[in-house]
Amino acid sequence: MSLLRRLPIDRFLLMLLGAVLLASLLPVRGEAAVAFAWLTKLAIAALFFLHGARLSPRTVLEGLIHWRLHATVFAATFLLFPLLGAVITWLTPALLPSSLAMGVMFLCLLPSTIQSSIAFTSIAGGNIPAAICSASASNILGMFITPLLVGLLMSAEGGGVSMQALGAILLQLLAPFLAGQLLQRWIGERVVRHKARLALVDRGAILMVVYLAFSEARVAGLWGQLSPAALAVMVAIDMLLLAAVLVITTLASRWLGFSREDEITIVFCGSKKSLTSGVPMAHVLFPPALIGSIILPVMLFHQIQLFVCALLARRYARRAESAPPR
Repeated sequence: MSLLRRLPIDRFLLMLLGAVLLASLLPVRGEAAVAFAWLTKLAIAALFFLHGARLSPRTVLEGLIHWRLHATVFAATFLLFPLLGAVITWLTPALLPSSLAMGVMFLCLLPSTIQSSIAFTSIAGGNIPAAICSASASNILGMFITPLLVGLLMSAEGGGVSMQALGAILLQLLAPFLAGQLLQRWIGERVVRHKARLALVDRGAILMVVYLAFSEARVAGLWGQLSPAALAVMVAIDMLLLAAVLVITTLASRWLGFSREDEITIVFCGSKKSLTSGVPMAHVLFPPALIGSIILPVMLFHQIQLFVCALLARRYARRAESAPPR
């Protein structure tokens, strides 16, 4: 029992798996599904509004001065990951169904996380202001870059992005975020002060999207198309992808002459992928019948990255404690 408590098992992931199970057993259908879809869109808009209200514009501007670090994180997030995703999906066409292969590629096109990137950077003793700026900028720019990369790299797989989809991204995700930024001066402190309560909005929105996506996938017969072997291969690919990025970002940061603190920031910000941004984007960019299998690799990668990066952050922290004082 004590071992389970020490393991960094994400309770939110357990809730996500519960939503998947509920959708598999009791999917929402018909007119109820249409009404639930509208409620989900409103919840997503609230989620991005709160993100905008939390983020201080001053913090972003102050962090922008460390451009070499941000450029390295940006390259890992939007260049290295897509390159690895393209190579992996090209090498494993017979091992994964096309929908899961699309999910792996979509995972590689997502922006970095904010909360976990900053949290692990802090635990490991990295450059926290730079982590805040890099992770935040990745999420903001990702609202533009991810849909464009989907259109560029996934069009051959049927995931191309149209002007209508781009408009939906702007209306559903960016507009609420900008509204939150405009009101941040007046409501930002209150939002941060009630962060624990407002986290229910964040998590509730994601749970609603997951439940709706897997309900639609259940109605479309998703589980009959996926074998246990395909799921096992997908998990192995997620693990391989994370391991490759962690190794490459570590070696690259040392080769480029970054300090230990900056190396930590690059490793943790450059290796993450955002479930919070990915699920709503998938809901906007892909047909309903595909969303369940598209976000499945993202959900599993989310838990894998939390577990592995928690262990890695502790290792960095122990090395810093045992290092002789400078």
